Amino acid sequence: MTTRHAITAGFVPLLDSALIVVAKEMGFAEEQGIDLTLLRERSWASIRDRFAVRHIDVAHILGPMPIACNLGLNVPAPDMIVPMALGLGGNAVTVSAALWQMMERNGATTDLDARRNGTALQTVIRSGKSLPLRFGVVHPYSGHNYELRYWLAASGIDPDRDIEIVVLPPPDMGDALASGVIDGYCAGEPWNTFGVLHRGGHIATVKAAIWRSSPEKVLGVNAEWGRTNPEAMAALLVALHRASHWCALPENHASLAALLSKPAYVGRDAELLLPALNGNLAVGDGVMATVADFFVPTAKAATFPWKSHALWFYTQMVRWRQIEHTGKRQHIAAETYRPDVYRAALKDLGIAMPSASAKVEGALTAETPVGSTGALTLGPDGFFDGGRFDPDDVDAYIASQSTG
Repeated sequence: MTTRHAITAGFVPLLDSALIVVAKEMGFAEEQGIDLTLLRERSWASIRDRFAVRHIDVAHILGPMPIACNLGLNVPAPDMIVPMALGLGGNAVTVSAALWQMMERNGATTDLDARRNGTALQTVIRSGKSLPLRFGVVHPYSGHNYELRYWLAASGIDPDRDIEIVVLPPPDMGDALASGVIDGYCAGEPWNTFGVLHRGGHIATVKAAIWRSSPEKVLGVNAEWGRTNPEAMAALLVALHRASHWCALPENHASLAALLSKPAYVGRDAELLLPALNGNLAVGDGVMATVADFFVPTAKAATFPWKSHALWFYTQMVRWRQIEHTGKRQHIAAETYRPDVYRAALKDLGIAMPSASAKVEGALTAETPVGSTGALTLGPDGFFDGGRFDPDDVDAYIASQSTG
């Protein structure tokens, strides 16, 4: 008799909740003997709180959050592990129409170029013609916060002095922009498309332009639950792997958008979700832009939990003074991501997986076959300013980074 596993998973209404939603709705969890219950939350703080009171076993969660939990930065929360990522990319930076007009007068263009548009924003700020700007991010320990800060700092803008950064739930960003509470925000889809089409916003740049092939959401797992339910966790990773391939097929995108549009999930029209799945974004003023690798659910080892991703997030916690750097804390951050669990769960599927658990981030300027068979392709993975992060030299990277 096949063992059945009951798993409760939390998620926030975003396009990149797709893998966990599809695992349930398309039967991949059922095929693995999993009774998967999904619990929808509006904010990442609510996901953390659900973990704390053991209402959920696993969650679609921000990549840095489990690290912050394990470092004692994001309490209350249990110890967590990350045995799988849930895709690459998916975010954008959206600004108000008024701010975009000022940026455009200073050289910004609709091609989403991070360097050019960052320079334009810096010129606007330095001119003193705008009031102090306020940008929204979804959580202090989020890829959104760190990529926005990285973009600003590399563009000559001090994120802590030249602007103000506030935290809002993703679904609230567009309304906050339209009401003038914020001047811009970094969020996942469909909340940028919503901001453009329904709240008068304009996309300034995207995650894929700031750092190509960069990490975003992951599968966060209560570490105690994972230790006591290894078979259930492995079965869930198989289901999510199969869901990632289903999500990646262009012929499934219309069905995926329709599925996510249901009130139980994202709860917005499929027309807001479908363009980003196909790499097409409404950037503002009726202009559409095609973004290579905007959201990648399975290619380029998109579900592999790289320790170098965990360590880069950790360096940003140090850079922005959320925590002081020590060797012990670096070790905790690295050990939060568990490629060993990923490999063990998926080894019998015969899929190509990275043999290394970390890589130099920003080193690949083109798509590069890796491994003895060349069946796996990685990159390009460059930072827009040409930076590189070597996970074997964290101290030097931290020392090289200014805070603004």
